[in-house]
Amino acid sequence: MNEKLVVGVTDASASRRAVDWAVERAAARGDRLELVSIIGRAKGVRGEGPVIEEALQLTRSLLDREAERVRAHGVPVETRIGRGKPVEQLIDASKGAALLVIGSDYRGPETGPARGPHGIRITAGAHCPVAVVPDLDLTGRTGVVVGIDGADVSEAAIAFAAAEADRSAEVLTAVSAWSPVTVPLGLRSYPDDYLGIMHRMAAETLAGSVGGLPSKYPDLGLELVVERGEPALLINRVAAHARLTIVGSHRRGAMARFLLGSTSEQVLARLATTTIVVR
Repeated sequence: MNEKLVVGVTDASASRRAVDWAVERAAARGDRLELVSIIGRAKGVRGEGPVIEEALQLTRSLLDREAERVRAHGVPVETRIGRGKPVEQLIDASKGAALLVIGSDYRGPETGPARGPHGIRITAGAHCPVAVVPDLDLTGRTGVVVGIDGADVSEAAIAFAAAEADRSAEVLTAVSAWSPVTVPLGLRSYPDDYLGIMHRMAAETLAGSVGGLPSKYPDLGLELVVERGEPALLINRVAAHARLTIVGSHRRGAMARFLLGSTSEQVLARLATTTIVVR
């Protein structure tokens, strides 16, 4: 396809996993990579010149090593060093790319709290879909999971996920969560059939959202999961053994360029697998 994948590179182990993931994808699709590392701009403080120069040398060496690893797989690669704030620089680097790939140091719920906001800000502001790769061994995993809420943004996520699953001959699992209306503590129970109606409505919405896939992808394996609960928790639970998760996000204008929808943010904060956010 000869599309460009931009990969944010640091010296962290999560970055190496991100590069490996991007290489595998590029090799399978005939794409090319651009490896981008960011160092800060000079602040004009006395004595910082040697610090900046050493940072540049170390960054060039890092990019050269990673580029050699990429070329060993037969994937075309270029490198670039950006100067400034990493979030802003990676957002700018995403212009014209088919996909921006970044690593996350999240290693599962047993390893500590959810991750900080930088990855979320990059994902929210990027000009293309963003793949966030956790620092987890995903070897042997299979299947693609897509989160669906019935909104227009789900259409892009479904289209992306279906194409991914069909290309790799994997099962696509479409997930939808529902929650009843919040009621005062004094209410002992919901009316008869209320919860059942909520479930059926969510199931019908989910089935309608994916209803056109069999005609477009006749060989696609498709599973539907509808449960009561928090969407992000359900998505990550279903994706615990999956290769890839796809979620959609609204772009809500310049004032909210660093914000995702709450579900996307919560999925990224506690990654179960590599997750791509599309709009």
